[in-house]
Amino acid sequence: AEISYHMSAGDLFIRLMKDDPSTVKGAETLILGEMLTLPQNFGNIFLGETFSSYISVHNDSNQVVKDILVKADLQTSSQRLNLSASNSAVSELKPECCIDDVIHHEVKEIGTHILVCAVSYTTQTGEKLYFRKFFKFQVLKPLDVKTKFYNAETDEVFLEAQIQNITTSPMFMEKVSLEPSMMYNVTELNNVSAGIESESTFGRMSYLQPLDTRQYLYCLKPKPEFAEKAGVIKGVTVIGKLDIVWKTNLGERGRLQTSQLQRMAPGYGDVRLSLELIPDTVSLEEPFDITCKITNCSERTMDLVLEMCNTRSVHWCGVSGRQLGKLSPSASLSIPLKLLSSVQGLQSISGLRLTDTFLKRTYEYDDIAQVCVVCPYTSPES
Repeated sequence: AEISYHMSAGDLFIRLMKDDPSTVKGAETLILGEMLTLPQNFGNIFLGETFSSYISVHNDSNQVVKDILVKADLQTSSQRLNLSASNSAVSELKPECCIDDVIHHEVKEIGTHILVCAVSYTTQTGEKLYFRKFFKFQVLKPLDVKTKFYNAETDEVFLEAQIQNITTSPMFMEKVSLEPSMMYNVTELNNVSAGIESESTFGRMSYLQPLDTRQYLYCLKPKPEFAEKAGVIKGVTVIGKLDIVWKTNLGERGRLQTSQLQRMAPGYGDVRLSLELIPDTVSLEEPFDITCKITNCSERTMDLVLEMCNTRSVHWCGVSGRQLGKLSPSASLSIPLKLLSSVQGLQSISGLRLTDTFLKRTYEYDDIAQVCVVCPYTSPES
């Protein structure tokens, strides 16, 4: 019964290894002991992972030594870090006994790292001795992250993050989130709703194979207290930073945070015109309503006049050339307007003109938006 139990457990282990997409091909042929045997050197460690090492100082002699001090430092290209759990000396170490220590360090730099282990002690004759050992390893970049920004007319900003696994092993993507700056609220667009629960667009097995790339999408919307300022912000603005957490084959966890992502705010000139309300579909030759928002992006007060010019397919309903009054810097004004279309199909709304009477300067707005014009009735069959 005992032999049968071990055989079935082994068969189960091999089957799980074969079914696991993160397992290196052929790894199921290795015995468990070989898998857990560490190499003589550290090999490659990736940025964002935690470097852990077990240090053991063993007394190989037949004499008691005293005042043993074990120190572990990690030398990088920019700094030297003390990783020892304790900096106090051990009073004595008997033959065949050892001093053990486990050190941890979250790797935050790329390049060559050297673990320097130094031991000082005093012999029975009072002689003070000292020796060091060096262990070198490379820290590599695990992920390649690229970002793209898309600006919506409604002051929303869409961020696309392309994340590529540039290691040689699969990794489990535990979390990819965006921590927005104080100006924005963020909505993640990487899940598909299925009733009460939502499922990742990448499926349940969230493995990223070597050299594979995924696109993550986020929508950032200005908070209410910043919404009025969003339309007039110029220059570079801070959006937020990405927080990425992954696990490798044997469950080691890694985490990377990008630096603050920045985008160049779009330039709208002196006056910005945007749409707050517009229908997707309208009926042929029937009036429909839209709401325009006019924002003064300049540093001076404007006195604006609104003119509406008809096009071949879209006609404005109302009085053209009306005064909108004075508009101070960074202020906005919402204007309800009425139109009708005489042509079916996808039609462009054009023909708005704003004139600043102070400077006698006219701003033209064409192709503001598109509406689908449909016929609400069908002709009787002959």
